[in-house]
Amino acid sequence: MEIALLAFFAIGYFVLAGADLGVGMLLPYLGRTPEERGRVLASITPFFLTNEVWLVTTVGVLIGAFPVLEGELFSGLYLPFLALLLGWITRDAGIWLRGRMDRPGWRSLCERAVVAGSWVAVLSWGFILLGMGDGFTVGLGALVAVPVAVVLFAAQGLSLAGLRLDGAPLERARRIAGPLGGRTVYALTSIVMTVACLLAGARLPLAENLADPATLALLTPSILVLTPLLVASQVWLWWLFGRAQVRQ
Repeated sequence: MEIALLAFFAIGYFVLAGADLGVGMLLPYLGRTPEERGRVLASITPFFLTNEVWLVTTVGVLIGAFPVLEGELFSGLYLPFLALLLGWITRDAGIWLRGRMDRPGWRSLCERAVVAGSWVAVLSWGFILLGMGDGFTVGLGALVAVPVAVVLFAAQGLSLAGLRLDGAPLERARRIAGPLGGRTVYALTSIVMTVACLLAGARLPLAENLADPATLALLTPSILVLTPLLVASQVWLWWLFGRAQVRQ
C-alpha cells in the first residue's frame, strides 16, 4: 500500500507540475512582450502551488514510510536536491513578486527568475531520476537522461500552453507541439512521465526499507484520508480554471 501511495503522489506531481515547469522554461519563447509574458504566467498561476502539494506529500510519504531509504537518497543526491530546492524557490518567488512592484526592470528581473528557476528545477530532476536508479550516484547516463527530461518537461509545457493560451503565444506553442492539439500532447507526455517515474521507482529498494508496522499503522490511514481531499481539490481547480483560456 505504501509503495502504491508513493508512486501515486510522485506521478501526480510530475504529470501536473511538469506542465507549469515547462511553461516557465519556455516563457521567453512563448511571450515576446511584457503583456504576453504576463498572460503566459497567468496560465499557470492558478495551479502551480497546488501542484507542489503533490511533491510535498510525496516527500512526506517517503520520510514516514521509508525513513532509511529517504536518508540514503537525500544524502547520496544532495547536490541535485539542493539545486532543485533553490530552483523551486527562485521560480516561485519570480511568479509571486512579478506584479508586486511597478519599477523599471522589476518585472523583467522576476521573469528571468522564473525562467532560471524552472530550468534549474528541470535539470535537477533529470539528475535525480537518473541517480535513483543508479545507486544514488550520477554518472555518464546524465548525458542522456538530462536532455530527455528537458524535452519531456518542455513538451508538457507546450501542451498546457496549447490548452490555456490564445493569440500569438498559442501559435508559437503549436509551431513546436504540432497539430495534435494540447490535450493529445498532454496525454502522451503524461504517459511518458508516468513510465519514467515507474522505471526510476522500480530500481529503488522500497520493500526492503519499509518503516516498522507501528509507524505504518498510523501513517497509512492518515494518508488514505487526505488523498481524496487532495484529488478533489485538484479536480475542482481544473474544473474552475482549466477550461478557460487566458485571453488577450
